[in-house]
Amino acid sequence: MCGISGIYNLDGKAIEQTLLQKMNGLIKHRGPDDEGYCLINAKTGAAVSCSGEDTIPELQSTLRRLPSSFQADLAFGFRRLSILDLSANGHQPLTLPDQSAWIVFNGEIYNYLELRAELESLGCKFTTHTDTEVILNAYQKWGTACLSKFNGMWAFALYDQKSETLFCARDRYGIKPFYYSLTKNSFYFASEIKQLLVCPISQALNYPMLYRSQKINALLAYGEETYFTAVKALRPGHYLLFRNGKAELKPYDEWDVSAFEKSRLSFPEAVSQYRNLFLDSVKLQMHSDVEVGSCLSGGMDSGAIVCTAAKLTDRPFQTFSSYYEEDAALDERKWIKLVAEQVHAVSHLVSPSPNDAIEWLGKATWYNDLPLGAGFVSQYAVMQKANEHGVKVLLDGQGSDELTGGYKHAFYRYFADLIRKGKLKQFGKELPLYFEGKPLPQRLPAFAKILLSACCKENFLYQFEFNFYRFEPFNSAFLNQVKNSLPSKSQLLTEIKDLPTSRLSNFLYNMMHGTSIQTLLHYEDRMAMANSVESRVPFLDHRLVNFAFSLPSSYKIKPPIGKYVHREAMRDIIPREIYERKDKAIFSTPFYSKWLKGPLNSYVSEVFNSAEFRQRGIYDLPVIRRKWKDYRSGKIADGEMLFNILALEIWFRTFSKTVE
Repeated sequence: MCGISGIYNLDGKAIEQTLLQKMNGLIKHRGPDDEGYCLINAKTGAAVSCSGEDTIPELQSTLRRLPSSFQADLAFGFRRLSILDLSANGHQPLTLPDQSAWIVFNGEIYNYLELRAELESLGCKFTTHTDTEVILNAYQKWGTACLSKFNGMWAFALYDQKSETLFCARDRYGIKPFYYSLTKNSFYFASEIKQLLVCPISQALNYPMLYRSQKINALLAYGEETYFTAVKALRPGHYLLFRNGKAELKPYDEWDVSAFEKSRLSFPEAVSQYRNLFLDSVKLQMHSDVEVGSCLSGGMDSGAIVCTAAKLTDRPFQTFSSYYEEDAALDERKWIKLVAEQVHAVSHLVSPSPNDAIEWLGKATWYNDLPLGAGFVSQYAVMQKANEHGVKVLLDGQGSDELTGGYKHAFYRYFADLIRKGKLKQFGKELPLYFEGKPLPQRLPAFAKILLSACCKENFLYQFEFNFYRFEPFNSAFLNQVKNSLPSKSQLLTEIKDLPTSRLSNFLYNMMHGTSIQTLLHYEDRMAMANSVESRVPFLDHRLVNFAFSLPSSYKIKPPIGKYVHREAMRDIIPREIYERKDKAIFSTPFYSKWLKGPLNSYVSEVFNSAEFRQRGIYDLPVIRRKWKDYRSGKIADGEMLFNILALEIWFRTFSKTVE
């Protein structure tokens, strides 16, 4: 787990080496253990390795110091968090013995040992025990097709001197970040957006991106767009080639929609295969030369990971959890204890305070590059605690909800499918099961959403939520800027796809590609790396993802149970009490329920009443003042939107030198 930087001057001019150093220095938190550079003259093929201030001592004397007199039009920078092969052999940028290819790589290839054995059988020689060297040799043997062989998370840039090709790639689901900016004469790439903001690029704001992410939190990471028009995210499952002065963007992991829900396995067979894929994923992701621990809430997903991983290590397994005494729904210590005791794990608990929230807000925003979500306090605290206890790798439970229908909106799509297929008898039998225990004020809007899901396409449903779910915090001048930045209003949510599948599969597909998981993975990476911790997500093993989408909807939703196949697969892994839980809370913080109107009241009021906030020129100030007053008087429905406004304002202040 590391951080990468790069500059490629397409016009052949020498790169500015101090700029590369500055880009690399901004991500020291991603890799405090080592620093490295390589300079390449793409015209002659000559290349040199260089050191920086933080390069490990045993390499300082053997490498040139950057800046160097060497003239290069292509250069890589690297920061290392040592996970595999802790020796100097793990130093990057890494090259093949004949220097025909160079690479900087952030991530982990979990099946690198299996691939290494296959490559050795094909005649490849290895000098290190790193997965980075496996990528280099895999590319030499299979070209860009090597990506389909990798099981893991990755963002890398590889320069092939023989074909004069720069090959940049990102993992299937965007677990690892890769950003870039292409100008007339230069290509810049980086692990984090802030690195590109020190480059000579346009820093104009992307108003539609800012707008959509405020109205729907799950759209913070959205396709290739970022908050800056000149900064693009390399799409998950894509690679970028620079060859003969031209850039070519290609997908390598295109989903076969026709295969969705086509599995012929019986339900018991599906449960068994799902469980086996999960167990193998955890086993692969335990590969490490440093200690591996896990995040642990009181739920089924992280509990299953802990109960599996703890059996695969010969040391006491360490877990890290957050809780909040002031909100019973967010205090899961009882459930956390059950899991920890079953596997004799060492449980570390942390309870962030409102003062922690204020102290970390600006700092975490800088690490995040984007406005924060309210859950950041828990994530930041947990990762910080892991760092304090010397645990560099944590497993986490992201992904299962998106695979098997863990959200209430998945139920709406499931029932919509029953209506659309004319299965009204089944609909009439199962809907009461879902509504059981829910009061009428919850049933009526849920029923309305089911009908909307049956009648309307997915893109329309998101547009409907966009327009009516939250109040409008922006003024007309800002809304006109958004409008003028788009060819038409219909272009605002183009990443939400309408597929020829069931409503449920269409919804889950969008959760994986256009909403939810991309944003969650952004937070996951940034809060972990802010504390120099590598986060791994076993449920996003591509084999498990593909298998889950092949299963019929009835294996995922069985009212009143969601994640049905997932739940049954975990049954014999987790404590019985966890399996039988009906009250699992969401991963959040007391921001909306307690803090904003309580201990953070004066802080938020000060921000909203400040001259800096008023002069921002984008907010509808009377509306925000009214909503803030109503919220403090007990109308908490708008709490999340008010937090979003606060988070956006802190983002402006954190990056003010850039965005003004």
